[in-house]
Amino acid sequence: MENVVLIVHLILALSLIAVVLLQRSEGGGLGMGGGGGGAMTGRAAATALGKLTWLLAIAFICTSITLTIFAAENASGSSVVDRLGITPPALNESSTPAVPDSDALLPPGPGDDAPLVPLAD
Repeated sequence: MENVVLIVHLILALSLIAVVLLQRSEGGGLGMGGGGGGAMTGRAAATALGKLTWLLAIAFICTSITLTIFAAENASGSSVVDRLGITPPALNESSTPAVPDSDALLPPGPGDDAPLVPLAD
């Protein structure tokens, strides 16, 4: 069932692209600077291609939601880490990591002129 919906989804996507490319250009972005009708003017007359575009868009959104529901049902209760079969690093450690000495965390004092060299611990 999922494969059928996916194939219909792909056909809808390609046909939606074709129908949008077949429509007449309005002569500018958002219909500005061109002929009558567009997003910035009053409601344009509904053409057959416009109605077909709306129909294909609604069908495309419906198949998108259906595919999302299928994917959610297949992935419910599991994560990517569970599917890999390894345990996360946080679960491997039995104790908390050791905290370094508080003297190592402080900056050098005002009279300390020794160069700072990293320690290889």
